[in-house]
Amino acid sequence: MGSPTTDNDSSSARKAHVAEMRRAEQARRRRLRGLTVAASAVVVAGLVAGAVFVVKARSDDGGKRAEAAASATDDTKNAGTGPKSAPGGQWATGADGVRTWKGPLARNHVTTPVTYPMRPPVGGDHNPVWADCNGTVYTKPVKDEMAVHSLEHGAVWVTYTDRAAKSDVAALAARVKATPYTLMSPYADQSAPLVLSAWGHQLSVRAADDPAVDKFFATYVQGAQTPEPGASCSSGMMQ
Repeated sequence: MGSPTTDNDSSSARKAHVAEMRRAEQARRRRLRGLTVAASAVVVAGLVAGAVFVVKARSDDGGKRAEAAASATDDTKNAGTGPKSAPGGQWATGADGVRTWKGPLARNHVTTPVTYPMRPPVGGDHNPVWADCNGTVYTKPVKDEMAVHSLEHGAVWVTYTDRAAKSDVAALAARVKATPYTLMSPYADQSAPLVLSAWGHQLSVRAADDPAVDKFFATYVQGAQTPEPGASCSSGMMQ
């Protein structure tokens, strides 16, 4: 037979059960505190990361705004007549009659009109689109900024005024059509009836059969003066 249960035994059992429940509750609370701390850490980390992102975004945006402001300032400076492409230079004429521009010739792409110190221009800032110069003969003037881009590719640009003899214009047109990396167009505002231009170089000739024409073509079509040798003369601006 088993021993009878006493009140002391029941009291001890209850105390043990209560103690066990307290330990379990304390363990649950510790776990809960741990989860709370971990969750708080995640939230804080997220807030810190978000703050860093916002600061960086604002910093980047500020940089972009500063760049945009600088660009706007440059555009304002370039508005109207555009930037001076070759300030402070002058011509030096060689024994063969070819004039060489002694001064800086910028090569930036701009979409505003450019004021050139020589006419026709032989270099300087220019339009991003070149004038087609694959032996192309234009019957109307082309934009200086596009023709200069063609010169950068190594083209020779033949220009003429209404003072030029029609026979000379026809002969030079035939020569241009047979010569890649050349173009020809009328140009009212030049000092001589017939002018040949390359990057940094220019020659006025008396007539189409002037021996200097052959020499100029041989020297400057894709010549040593070319800033971008081999660049395309096709797929440019056409009339």
